[in-house]
Amino acid sequence: MKCAPGVVTVLLLLLGQTHGDSVNQTEGQVILSEEAFLSINCTYSTTGSPTLFWYVQYLGEGPQLLLKALRDKEKGSSKGFEATLDKTSRSFHLKKGSVQLSDSAVYYCALRDTVIGTAGGAGCKL
Repeated sequence: MKCAPGVVTVLLLLLGQTHGDSVNQTEGQVILSEEAFLSINCTYSTTGSPTLFWYVQYLGEGPQLLLKALRDKEKGSSKGFEATLDKTSRSFHLKKGSVQLSDSAVYYCALRDTVIGTAGGAGCKL
């Protein structure tokens, strides 16, 4: 299945709760025009000191680490994406100033350094 030219599709999955910790992120499919601004919200709850991660999963591939932050106000950046850990607001929002078709993927916010399992069948249209 091919994506329409000029349209970036971002699929978001909520990883759920583990060991009393939780992350909440923007849910559902986001469709943007190329060069549009992307912001995916991620908030968390934990009893310990958090280390936050953003993973990306491109069509036909497994999840890959995109960004990581463990200190308050620490900024991670990779492939034009940025996220800053804010322990006061308990957030680690993913942003990119200008998305491209190649950014079409599933994005996961996580409190742990591994993603268990993969989301199958992610594509241009669900």
